[in-house]
Amino acid sequence: MRVMLDTSVLISLYVFQTENMNRFKACLVKHQVVLCSYVIEETKDVVTRKFPDKQRALDEFFRTFPFVMSYTPDVIDPSEYPEIRDECDLPILASAILEDVDILISRDKDFLAVVTERPEILTPESFVEINSNL
Repeated sequence: MRVMLDTSVLISLYVFQTENMNRFKACLVKHQVVLCSYVIEETKDVVTRKFPDKQRALDEFFRTFPFVMSYTPDVIDPSEYPEIRDECDLPILASAILEDVDILISRDKDFLAVVTERPEILTPESFVEINSNL
């Protein structure tokens, strides 16, 4: 399966290496991870602001973490995509749809409230649970 991560999940995976996130990472390696350019840039911005001492390690993470990068368009017509409350999340949703990923992983309530058949939108915990049953 092709799986896309939103910014908060990517930061949790990188910064907060808890037991739950390690289980999540172990499940991810069974799938193709897709990161859109918007999420990568947003992650770099957040780490620079909130965790400046982790910037070098973030570069190493991106260098070694296996993923496929997809481009996020600069111009997105909201009428072409499912409704999402927070306009700032639209680039990620649009990227997931354009890239035709199977699953978008997020904890953001705005993503979880989106009505769409594809991609399926799951939390990291739901993703781990589903993968444990495979």
